[in-house]
Amino acid sequence: SGNTVVYSLTQGGNTDIYTMDINTGQSTRLTNTPAIETAPSFAPDGRQIVFESDRSGNQQCYVMNADGTNQRRISFGGSRCATPEWSPRGAQIAFTNSSTFNISVMTPSGGNVRVLTNGWQDEAPTWAPNGRIIQFFRTERNSGKAALYQVDLTGENLRQLPTPVDASDPAWGPILP
Repeated sequence: SGNTVVYSLTQGGNTDIYTMDINTGQSTRLTNTPAIETAPSFAPDGRQIVFESDRSGNQQCYVMNADGTNQRRISFGGSRCATPEWSPRGAQIAFTNSSTFNISVMTPSGGNVRVLTNGWQDEAPTWAPNGRIIQFFRTERNSGKAALYQVDLTGENLRQLPTPVDASDPAWGPILP
């Protein structure tokens, strides 16, 4: 509805996912496990949320309804899944494969996993509003320098974005009318 914010909050040493109605300030707790649950991202239609949880023993991605029901793991195949981000049209989820630290995409059901980058440490994907380009940040081996990059959804046309100093954690804004 555009009036709801999803976020993670740590209370009493336990991190869970919450939503808040920005008009009323009313918060609702969506997850309630001993696991660390972070990085929530709404589907474009607002009906589902993808998030990261270590409830299985390591970082994996899960999807739930916007009210917290029907929580289900969508990342499998032996690798870890972090920082999931729903695509603007809703057909794909970009994420950090935190086993190899490369940017990958998959369908919301966890299928058709494709690796888009092959850096030493690539993470924190964000979608262009057109859904065809993903920005992320890459940390260089040995130097620890971080820079912004982008790659097409095809995995082609990788390029570094010029910034005056090191940069990380990009977020792409919406197209304004």
